[in-house]
This record gives sequence, C-alpha cells and structure tokens, in this order.
Amino acid sequence: MMTTYKDSGVDKEEGYQTVSKIKDEVSQTHNPNVLNNIGSFGAFYELSGYKNPILVSGTDGVGTKLRIALDSEIYDTIGIDCFAMCANDILCHGAKPLFFLDYLACGNLDSDIASKIILGIVKACKETKTALIGGETAEMPGMYKKGDYDVAGFCVGVVEKEDIIDGTQIKKDQVIISLPSSGFHSNGYSLIRKIFTDINENFEGQPLYKTLLTPTRLYQNDIFKILEKYPVYGIAHITGGGIIENLPRIIPNGLCANISVSSIHVPSIMKELQKRGKISNDEMFGTFNMGVGMCIIVDEENSLPILNLIEGSSIIGNIINNSKKIILNF
Repeated sequence: MMTTYKDSGVDKEEGYQTVSKIKDEVSQTHNPNVLNNIGSFGAFYELSGYKNPILVSGTDGVGTKLRIALDSEIYDTIGIDCFAMCANDILCHGAKPLFFLDYLACGNLDSDIASKIILGIVKACKETKTALIGGETAEMPGMYKKGDYDVAGFCVGVVEKEDIIDGTQIKKDQVIISLPSSGFHSNGYSLIRKIFTDINENFEGQPLYKTLLTPTRLYQNDIFKILEKYPVYGIAHITGGGIIENLPRIIPNGLCANISVSSIHVPSIMKELQKRGKISNDEMFGTFNMGVGMCIIVDEENSLPILNLIEGSSIIGNIINNSKKIILNF
C-alpha cells in the first residue's frame, strides 16, 4: 500500500473544503483595487487616489484567548479579534486599512472550525471596508495538538504623509479622551485563565466564557468620525501592557500623560478579576486596558464636542510638563 500525505496527519481535502466555505464571503470584501482572485500566489492591490501616500502596516495575533474559544467551541469571534488587533494599531497613525491577510495554523484541520474563524475576519473586513486578499492555512500535526488552532494577521493601511499622526504635535494642556473598550479585548488572557478556572460559571446572567469572548472593538468608524471634524495629535491603542505601557509611547520627552483613574469606567468583569486574584492596581493597569480601548489627545476646546460624538467616551486626563511619561493618580 502506498503511503499518502493523509497518513502523516495532513488532509488536503479539508483545506480545499475550507476555501470552498469561505471564498464567496471573502470575495465580498474585495473592491476594484483588488486585482486578483483567491488562489493566486500573491495578492495584488492597486493604490490610487492619493497625492503622497504612506503605507502603514501591522501584525498581531489573538494569544491565549484562543484557548477559551476552543474550549467553549465558539469560533466566530476570534477572527474579529485577530483583525481588530492589527487594524486598531495602524489606526493610531491615522491610517485607513486597505487590505488584510491571515495565517491559521492547526494540528488537524477541520474545515467547519477553520471557516468559522476566517469568516469572523471577513465580518470585521466588511465593517471597515477592508479587502481580505490572502491568507495561509497550515496543518502541522506534531507541532499542534489535535483540536488546537492559532491565528494571526497582517494589515496594511494608507495615510497621506501630511496627515500622519505620530504624537510629535502633542502639547501641554491638551486633553486625553478615552474611547471605551468592549472588554479585555485580546490581552492578559494567560492571567485571566489562571484566575477564572471555570469558564462555564455564571457571571451577570450568562456563562463566563461569553463575557471573556466578547470581541475586540473596532475603532475605525469612531476615529475617522472625529478626524473629519477635529484635529487629533496622538492616538494610543491600549493593548498588552495596559495604559501604563502604551500611552507613553506617543508622549514627547518632557511631557506627561496625567491620568485621573477615578475618571475611568472599569468594567465589572475586570473588578471581579482583580478581587479574586488579589491583583494590585499597578499590575491591573499594566496588564489590561481597564475599560480604555483607545486614548486620543485633542485640544481642550474640542473635548466636549468629541464626547458628544462618541458614546461612552470620557476625559481621563491631560498633558502636563514632567520628566515622567505617565502619572496615574489613584
């Protein structure tokens, strides 16, 4: 009897079925700038309509939030997380996502599971008018256990050179506004899983895993709604490392983000985690977003109109002179 690739644990047919289950939905994310169809060796995207375009790229994954998704057999939100973690990063520079590519790895491919994960990416792409123009599905028995999956993504966006947001125009007395998170997003899940050992327990009327799997919020519509009307001098995506590590990345030397913690609306699930794990404030604010998904820095006179524009937004601090990049006032 001849030995086949399938005998080693790789079923090519499942890969073909995965493509079959997603290709129609994926094609709906395409626009006239996409010059090739699914199945090509490379993806082509025509760049037009810009005077001095700058490409901005980002890559990220979902981390151990995947473990909760796999254990609870909920696969359709993880793709949204994967897209959001990449797209929200490039958004910090005022870049609008153009196209996205995904990478899905597993031990043994199940086309039903794989297609649900990728269709989550498709959903996020449709919401932001981003083209999903390519990807890779890798079946690697021996590297991953059966039933395990990992997902990562790569996003490319564009911004006019004169419109790049990089924090260099941040000045004293400008205001820091928080755009609310939808939950933990995709950070800190190794600690979350250490504290919340039973993901099926009831939390506020539903299984805990549903709260923990709330997908990462997409901020593109919010940010561009603001940029259409008001100048924004800095944007920070509050991901791993929390506000303590991420906000200082955009603060110029000699200036400081002066944060009033009492102004931050901390989600109840994060308060519960801190209580059960006996976690310090510094550890919480240095690991999780604590309800702050994005920070934007704007002129004080524009702060109130922006608050009225974005539901749930709030002023959490201001820019002061200080050698420290951030001060949290508890």
